[in-house]
Amino acid sequence: MQKHRFLSTYLPPSSKRRLVVLTGARQTGKTTLAKAKYPELRYINLDAPENREMLRKVATPIWAKTIGNAVLDEAQKEPVVFEKIKYAYDEKGISFSLILGSSQILLLKKIRESLAGRAAIFELWPLLMSEVHAEDYAKEVKPPLLDGLFSGRPFDKVFENVLPLLLDIEDSRTRAAEDYMLQWGGMPALLPLSDDERWKWLQDYEYTYLERDLSDLARLDDLEPFTKFQRLSALRSGRLLNYSELARDASVSVDTARRYLEYLRLSYQVVLLQPYYKNITSSVIKTPKLYWLDIGILRQLSRQRGELSGEIYETMVVNEIFKWIKTAQRNVEPYFYRTRSGLELDLLLSTEKGLAGIEIKGRETLVPSDIRPMKELASALKEKWLGGLVIYKGDEIRKLSEPGIWAVPSRRLFI
Repeated sequence: MQKHRFLSTYLPPSSKRRLVVLTGARQTGKTTLAKAKYPELRYINLDAPENREMLRKVATPIWAKTIGNAVLDEAQKEPVVFEKIKYAYDEKGISFSLILGSSQILLLKKIRESLAGRAAIFELWPLLMSEVHAEDYAKEVKPPLLDGLFSGRPFDKVFENVLPLLLDIEDSRTRAAEDYMLQWGGMPALLPLSDDERWKWLQDYEYTYLERDLSDLARLDDLEPFTKFQRLSALRSGRLLNYSELARDASVSVDTARRYLEYLRLSYQVVLLQPYYKNITSSVIKTPKLYWLDIGILRQLSRQRGELSGEIYETMVVNEIFKWIKTAQRNVEPYFYRTRSGLELDLLLSTEKGLAGIEIKGRETLVPSDIRPMKELASALKEKWLGGLVIYKGDEIRKLSEPGIWAVPSRRLFI
């Protein structure tokens, strides 16, 4: 089962003179994407010791003739490769190489040391809801409705010609894709498995991450404190990050808590959503919010296998927006907004044309108070305000209020 990956559209063809780095969390489908995008290139996996030994023996001057343009997977396992690629590229012996790796800190360290100014870096995230929704083996998939928010147009223009409701058959497919994402997340390997097999896979992923990715990042003699910290972090997805509280509950120092969280960030497990730094209405909170980047892994770590909580729904929504911005390389910065006086907005998207507000509600009905913070911010921002959304689990896309505030079901926005 192979799903369309939007990132394929943005990766350069091998006919271009380019060094490309493709990174991301383990098991997000980097190898599958690389083989599908570049079937004409030789593929070498450096996870295999014999391949590392072979490349070690290839003299730098004959790299172009012996290896040539190629896909090099888990390249950080053999650091000498980077210098050889650099030499062959600078001498114009090769014109293209794709370097894959899931260990961000080691991979990017070697890029900075050897390929600075030469390599274009791309990140592959877990599947988007629109990719899950697409037919298997689809060649082309239209960008999600979400992409229209980043066009710079007022929201009234973005939604004016969008159908308010979907027919039952269409809606059932979008609902199925959303239900899947809210239960299992976006790891591609889970798609063909049974529910029991999915839980087993997620459990194994947890162990593999600790044994492989974490060992690349840190030399920890005792994994128990980190494992406890990891699970406590998962339970806090969608909340303000409090290092002192997290450190206390995990029985580690605050410095250790900061270091552990940086490991999770560098290995693409979590993202820290920063507060909007400008005072729009009053003094702002300056603490970031913590979000796990995959719902399936979050559920496995936090042992939340059952009902949908507000935090899990909010995490999914933030994930989808974050993943699309990164995948489509939109010039948009997501923040949240919270003031000491109590004004709060789940997301504030900063674009070149202005600011857009988003409120996230994990329920099917809305009430007038849901848009009160947006109206207050819109009044303060004036011409910088592009519009607002209440993302919810209902059925209808409809305008709620001026200036440009709309209700949009999440399953419509992300497909």
